[in-house]
This record gives sequence, C-alpha cells and structure tokens, in this order.
Amino acid sequence: MAKPESKKIFFENLSGAGKAIAVLTSGGDAQGMNAAVRAVVRMGLYVGAKVYFIHEGYQGMVDGGENIEEASWESVSSMLQVGGTVIGSARCKEFRSHEGRLKAALNLVQQGITNLCVIGGDGSLTGANLFREEWSGLLAELVEQGSIEADAVSKYSALHIVGMVGSIDNDFCGTDMTIGTDSALHRIIEVVDAIMTTAQSHQRTFVLEVMGRHCGYLALVSALACGADWVLIPEMPPEDGWEDKMCQKLSANRAGMKRLNILIVAEGAIDRSNRPITTDYIKDLVVKCLGFDTRVTILGHVQRGGTPSAFDRILASRMGVEAVLALLETTANTPACVVSLCGNQSVRLPLMECVQMTQEVQRAMDGKRFEEAVKLRGRSFENNLKTYKLLAHRKPESELPTSNFNVAVLNVGAPAAGMNAAVRSAVRVGISEGHKMFAVSDGFEGFYKGQIREIKWADVGGWTGQGGSLLGTKRTLPAKHVDKIAEQMREHNINALLIVGGFEAFLSLLELLTARGKYDEFCVPMVMVPATVSNNVPGSDLSIGADTALNAITATCDRIKQSASGTKRRVFIIETMGGYCGYLASVGGLAAGADAAYIFEEPFDIKDLQANVEHLTEKMKTSIQRGLVLRNENCNENYTTDFIYQLYSEEGRGVFDSRKNVLGHMQQGGAPSPFDRNFGTKISAKAMQWVTKKLVETFRHGRVFANTEDSCCLLGMRRRALVFQPVVQLKGETDFVHRIPKEQWWLKLRPLMKILAKYKTSYDVSDSGQLEHVVRNRPKESDASVAM
Repeated sequence: MAKPESKKIFFENLSGAGKAIAVLTSGGDAQGMNAAVRAVVRMGLYVGAKVYFIHEGYQGMVDGGENIEEASWESVSSMLQVGGTVIGSARCKEFRSHEGRLKAALNLVQQGITNLCVIGGDGSLTGANLFREEWSGLLAELVEQGSIEADAVSKYSALHIVGMVGSIDNDFCGTDMTIGTDSALHRIIEVVDAIMTTAQSHQRTFVLEVMGRHCGYLALVSALACGADWVLIPEMPPEDGWEDKMCQKLSANRAGMKRLNILIVAEGAIDRSNRPITTDYIKDLVVKCLGFDTRVTILGHVQRGGTPSAFDRILASRMGVEAVLALLETTANTPACVVSLCGNQSVRLPLMECVQMTQEVQRAMDGKRFEEAVKLRGRSFENNLKTYKLLAHRKPESELPTSNFNVAVLNVGAPAAGMNAAVRSAVRVGISEGHKMFAVSDGFEGFYKGQIREIKWADVGGWTGQGGSLLGTKRTLPAKHVDKIAEQMREHNINALLIVGGFEAFLSLLELLTARGKYDEFCVPMVMVPATVSNNVPGSDLSIGADTALNAITATCDRIKQSASGTKRRVFIIETMGGYCGYLASVGGLAAGADAAYIFEEPFDIKDLQANVEHLTEKMKTSIQRGLVLRNENCNENYTTDFIYQLYSEEGRGVFDSRKNVLGHMQQGGAPSPFDRNFGTKISAKAMQWVTKKLVETFRHGRVFANTEDSCCLLGMRRRALVFQPVVQLKGETDFVHRIPKEQWWLKLRPLMKILAKYKTSYDVSDSGQLEHVVRNRPKESDASVAM
C-alpha cells in the first residue's frame, strides 16, 4: 500500500467544508446498513463536512434532541461487520403528517443540516422526497411561528437528498442489488443446505417460506442457487392446474432416485386469481396427493439477521462514498437521486423515477398483468426466471430438438467454488437444446487419456451447492498432448467445447486455436467461462469462485479481529491467495475494514511500509484497538509476510503487538456462495446458448467447421454486460508473465479502502455516476448483473 499522500481528491468546488450531512436508516433493517453509515460518515469527514447521525430514523428526526448526534471517525469503528443498523430504525407515523415534517425541519435547521443521506426502502425514500419538496414552505412556516430567524430561509434554502436502498427483498427498480439482499440469500442458502442433509436422510419433502411480500427475488434466486424442485413467487403465479403439475414433477424426481424435494415459496405467493398460496396448503396437497413425508420451515426474521456478506459490505461502502459525492455535487435544481448498482458500476438515478417504476410493478400485479410485472422488474429478474425454468423443468424427450451435436464440458485449472453449478447449467441447457453432452474428467489430462463419458440430466442433480470440482480439474495444458486430444475429439465426434476454468483455461484456448492449423478437429466452437478465486482472467471483471473466497477471507478476518477483543492493542498481518493478482487482498481489505493491503499491481518500498506503520501507530494511540493488514502472496519477493510481520512487531513495540496468519487453501474450499452459484449458473447457460448458435452457423455439408476468431471466445462480464470476446483479441490485454490482465477495474476501489482507513490519498471521480434515467429493461440487467 502506498504511503499517505497529501494530494486532494476533489476540485475546490467539491469540498465539503461548511456543509452538514446527516445520515439515517429508516424502515426495515438490512445487513450492510452499518457499512453504508460508516462510509458516509468517514467520507463526509474526509472532505471536511460535519456529519450527524439521526437515531431511530424519521422518528429521531421528528423528536430531535439527543437523537441528532454529531459523528466522529471513531464512532463508526468496529461496525462494518455488525448486522442490522446501530443507529436504529423506526417506522414513524408522525413524519407522514405535515406537523411532523415541520418539527423535523426545525430540528435540522437548528443543527445547520441541509444534506440528507437516507438508507431505506421505497417508502422511506418517497417520504424524503416529499420533505425536500416541502422544505421552503416549511421554513417559511417556521419563520412565521418565530421558531427560526428570517435569514435562515436563505441560508438553508434547499434540502438535498440522496438515497441508498437498504432492503433484503431487492424490490426497488433501478438497481441490480439492494443493500442486504446478498446477506439474506446467504442466510436462506445456509438453511437450505442444512435442511437438504436431513431431507436426504429421511426422504422428505420440505416446503420453505422466504420473505418477499411483494417481490419474489429471494425465492427465485434461492431456488436457482439450491436447485429447488418448485418455486412460487408473486410476480408470476402458476397456471391454473399447477397443483397436478407440481405433484407430477415431485413424483418423477423421486422415481429418478432423488431422495428429497425442496419447494420454495415467497411469503406473498399468489395464484392467478390473486389468492394467497400458503406453505400449509402446499404441504397438505403433497401429503394428500403423493403421501410424501412433508415438513414446513418458515425462515422469518433469520433472513434479516447475522453479519453482512462481503458483497453487501463492499456494495454499501461504495454506495456510501458515492452518496457523499452526489451530495457535494448537487445544486438547488438537482432532483433527489438514489445511488444504484448497475453491473459493477455505481450510477445515480432520479429517486422518484425509480419509486414510480417500483409502484408500477405492484399495479401490474394487482391488475393480473403478470408478464408485464416480470418485465418491469428488469431483465435480470426475467432471466433468473427463464434460467430457473430451463434448468428445473426437463422437457419430455419427444419435445426436445434433435441437433445430433456432441458437446464436451471440462474444468481446467485450480478448483473454484461455483464450478459445479456452471457444469450443471451447461449440461442441462445443452440437453434442453437437443445436444448430447459429454463430461471430461481431470481437465485436458483426462481428455488425452480418454476419460470422457456421456452425462445425463439426472447426473448433475444436487451439484449446485457442491464446492470444488466434481468433474476433477488439473492445470495441464493441451499443447503437449494435442495429437491425442484431437484423436479423442475424433473418436467421440466432439462438435464443441465448453471450458470452465481460470488462467490455464484461457491459455488452453489459445493453444487449441493455434492447433487448428494442423488439426481440423479443433475447428469447432469453443468457449470459456472464467472460474478462479484469483479473479485474474483477462476479459472479465469477475470470475466464478472469487465471491466465495472473499467471504472466506472476510469471515476469517472478523474472527481474527475478534480474538483480540478486550486484550491489548494488536495488529494482524494476513496473507491471501491470488498469485500476482491483488483482487482478493484489495477487495477483501475493503470488506474487512483493513488498514493496508499490499499488492503486486501497486509497487511499494520500505518507506511506504514505514509510513503505514507510523500511521497505524498513531491511530492505535488515539482510538482503535485492532489493526488489519492484508498481503497478497506474490506482492513482493523480498517483503514477505514474515518480513512485514517482523517490521510491524519491531516498529510497533510499546504501542501494539503483531500476529500473522496465512489463510491458504481455505479460500478455495467450502460451499459456493449464493452469488457464485447464480453467476456460474447464468453465465454458463448463456455460454451454452452461444455454442448452439455457433453450431448451427458453422454446420455445412454434414459437418461442423469453425475456424474464425469469433468461434473461440471467452464469455466475461465487462462493466454492465456479459460479452463474448475472441481469445486472440485478449492477448494484447494480458500480462502473460504475471498471469494478470494489464488493466483491472477494481484498482479504482483501492483509494476507497485507504480513505476509510483515514489515509490522505487521491480518488479518481471520473467514474462517479452522472444522473441517468430509468428506462424499462435498461442494460442494468445484462443478465450478468454482478448482483445476480
């Protein structure tokens, strides 16, 4: 990590000096709200503004007094990993009245507050916008009453509002993901994974109810993530006669040697007549029609609880910083905006446009225009639904197209959580499109040895939640055995390849592309889906497995920091994986609240190390009790983990002691996170659909012949979209010596970590969101959406 810099992050007109910003959380709580509050407070203080907490949401604003409290840097320490909201949240009837808003205005003016950052759902944000619209009238009333001086009207003439959506339901239009949704999915999947083991033992059917009174996102995505047999959501009620179809499906699954059934129901699930579908109704139906031993589990508020996931911490931190930037740039004519996530970018959208579209969804559902409701939710939601139907409901053999194409799937490189979900998706989509699917064991090593077998629909049942690689994976590259691999391609008549893997998979495609000149067997469509914890594959901002690794790092850092609770001051030096790629160290550092993160991409020297030690020493003397320093395993050949540990131990003597921890392969293990399950499922389904398209395009004179650059591609997520890129075009973007892309988007997040750790640094605001507009099915959803 570079030494603290004196360079300012903003131009003078973006300074926060003389401004007062208040932050409040309103409505239902959501994991990650504290991370957002922390980011708003620290970024606000960083730019020179005064920052205030408003405790207990709008109720605290109306009541005033001690509920409005000035925040300090230290007041948000140790809250990043805490669930819920430490500043409290309450639903406030009084704020809905004009008199209540008048009291709130007086309380804000008395503190000089004219900038509000509201974290809540659509109701909370709508209330904030109404407050903003009434502001000048409220001040005029307060002058008439004699509550404030006349000059206060001009001094505090405009109230500026920026919203962040905190809601586990992900029911707000205009953003791919709301704060808290990913953590709620973690809670659901933890429960489902646990239930599946007991259901398997007793051959039981479980009916699970998840939250989502008006939005089926949690139910739909958790069904995708665990491979549920049936899902019921309010946006798309089942067709009349669904009961018989569901029972037939459950019966068929049991006949196919499946020992359990999982049904997921959103709490707001309805039928086509808008009548509620309850878990008890489904249980009674299954027992009556099938006689299966059936249990009901209602998850309830467990979904709101617990520590926030790495994704929610990063999302909330980015949104909090963006919210402060938006407040600094706002003028009297700027409409209230909401800070949103689009792909992996922050965007700003007019608050009321988002609210109106969210309300439009409900009107469509009330009017039984269910197809419209699904479309209004956005392409991400629509694609989730299509993908679920494609993977969960197998068509009868008579209805499948007959393509007579053979497609092979293999894993290459190190194992990554989510690989199995990607393979399952590829196999089932391929079968649905009429292909015969082949599984290759142990990567290209198994390929040249002939470890190839046909793989059926039922063979990949239950794979979604499995960690590692069930097919087996090796780092072996194909070049040395290209003749034997070509022979196996010919013997099994393989017409296309889908490779799930990391940097080795990318190198393998380049080698196979070169081999086309000598072997026609490789003149077939070939596509790669990136899967590696290191997230170092060129052409993609994200890789399958990286989110699971980030959660492992974050959870471990939380435990390590907690181990020093109540003891003397202590600094922990943590080594992460990643090869030469600093993604895990940098983004993991942001999620865990690290003080420094040393990576290869940002060279450092002994002066930088010394500056970091001095900075941490100063903080230890005045406030914090625990420090966290992350180091990428290959960041520097001389400044090893042991060296940095010894340096911190020596230089911090008398102020803090040090401990070190090498996380190792625990970052590769474990069950995949909900994000990786769904990202793997959706990206692999898209890859297989591309394969089908290319097979049709390149089938001529009774054979497949594909020798163009665009028939050998990597499918990656770029900013807001999933993009197929010819691998040969990615060569120029790649540092082959260090096995990393030459440009990496996440490097722009590093200053954010430094700012939140109290460093003076430069911050690139070139990507900060300009105000956009909400449109139906905007590119938010590319079905890549970083947010599943």
